[in-house]
Amino acid sequence: MRKFFRDNGLAISMFGFFFLFVIGLSITGWMEENSTLVEHGQPETGFLAYLFSGAFGEAIFENWESEFLQMAAYVGLTAVLVQRGSAESKPDAGRSPVDADPAKKPGRKRDDAPWPVRAGGGWLKLYQHSLTIALALIFLFSFAMHAVTGAADYSEELMAHGEPGISVLGYVTGSRFWFESFQNWQSEFLAVGMLIVLSIFLRQRGSPESKPVDESNAKTGSD
Repeated sequence: MRKFFRDNGLAISMFGFFFLFVIGLSITGWMEENSTLVEHGQPETGFLAYLFSGAFGEAIFENWESEFLQMAAYVGLTAVLVQRGSAESKPDAGRSPVDADPAKKPGRKRDDAPWPVRAGGGWLKLYQHSLTIALALIFLFSFAMHAVTGAADYSEELMAHGEPGISVLGYVTGSRFWFESFQNWQSEFLAVGMLIVLSIFLRQRGSPESKPVDESNAKTGSD
């Protein structure tokens, strides 16, 4: 068991924080929702009902959307673009081990290679881009769920004021949906851009996201 936690400590920590913060979000969001309902003279909602409401879903998926857009773009762009001196960049496009074509490697058929690599052909071509594809698909799912839950939440607000609800299409083509998206997207790309640039000049000993402490600022990549 100790070996399991040691070998998977980073993932366990990240998902642990995720669940902790989701619990905090759900409780505080529920309290805030009931506070708003009371202000409008409406009955409070139960916790379970809130978890399945548009308000909670919109709060979740609006943020997932921006995170996975940023990660999909980052993984895809680092495959073709470089930033001289950054620990977040490979040394040069086409000259890094990650650019090697696995189909041309003599050890492609080794037993510990992922099965798509051993299979070759279309499976290998798909697998070569599978990380970006997976992140992009999660982004699209989150984008769609933001639209659905956001429309439901906005409709509840409109109907509370005696106005008709709004369709998902009407919500997506309106300014509110894109305002919610852009306010998150801009912060995600700013954070990644800052990490890329700051890693040129600053260090974190022990982190693979940083160059060695004594490495030159001109050194590109963390290896």
